[in-house]
Amino acid sequence: MQLRLISWFFITLNLMEYIGTQHASRVRRQGRMHPNVSQGCQGGCATCSDYNGCLSCKPRLFFVLERIGMKQIGVCLSSCPSGYFGTRYPEINKCTKCKADCDTCFTKNFCTKCKSGFYLHNGKCLENCPEGLEPNNHTMECTSIVHCEPSEWSPWSSCTKKGKTCGFKRGNETRVREIVQHPSAQGNPCPATSENRKCIVQRKRCQKEGKGKKNRDEKGKRPNKEESRETRQENKGRESRRQNREQRENKNKMQPKKRKAQDKQQNPVPISTVH
Repeated sequence: MQLRLISWFFITLNLMEYIGTQHASRVRRQGRMHPNVSQGCQGGCATCSDYNGCLSCKPRLFFVLERIGMKQIGVCLSSCPSGYFGTRYPEINKCTKCKADCDTCFTKNFCTKCKSGFYLHNGKCLENCPEGLEPNNHTMECTSIVHCEPSEWSPWSSCTKKGKTCGFKRGNETRVREIVQHPSAQGNPCPATSENRKCIVQRKRCQKEGKGKKNRDEKGKRPNKEESRETRQENKGRESRRQNREQRENKNKMQPKKRKAQDKQQNPVPISTVH
């Protein structure tokens, strides 16, 4: 009975020593992996170390590794820096670096802005744009080729020669059009926007300035065809009354002269004789 108790005592003692040895080795491994681990970190870190910086971040912050020389330091940020994209996981939110030709990206395989010398097309950065597209050096994207688009021709102008429309038989007439859509760098160029052609007209003399003005004045004095019948009759009556008044005035002026002539005929002046 005593031997059994002694054997149980040694077994229990050995078991306790084994458990203590395992715990000490676990602590030593944690110390080698994260030396000087601290819970009172700053800058959004949940846990950190003096050598590696942040080891984990507070909720909603992104964990990113920044290289300083040969050393990488963990940092916690509210958003990922340029050249990285953020991914949220249940255990950690981390920033992952974009591809080498990508300046900013939404995911690892979808770029939103390319580095210099590359053109963006469907989320990828290309050195040369696909067929049917051209590089846009302003936006650094592959865009569709735009061809020139002119408007319809205007009607032909009047036939002229040296700025005149009379005094000649052969002249020139012109028509024009506008550019509705200008072409891109590789688009078809724009055609001509004006055309001239020879024209033949019935020759007519150019009116002189004075004669033309006189004709215009006479034309202005002519009665308007659109005047009403009453207006024309009123104008005729006014004209006839004016003519009758002039005839009466002329008749009254002629009556004194006739009376003097009649008096001279009835009462001749006596001729005196010289002795």
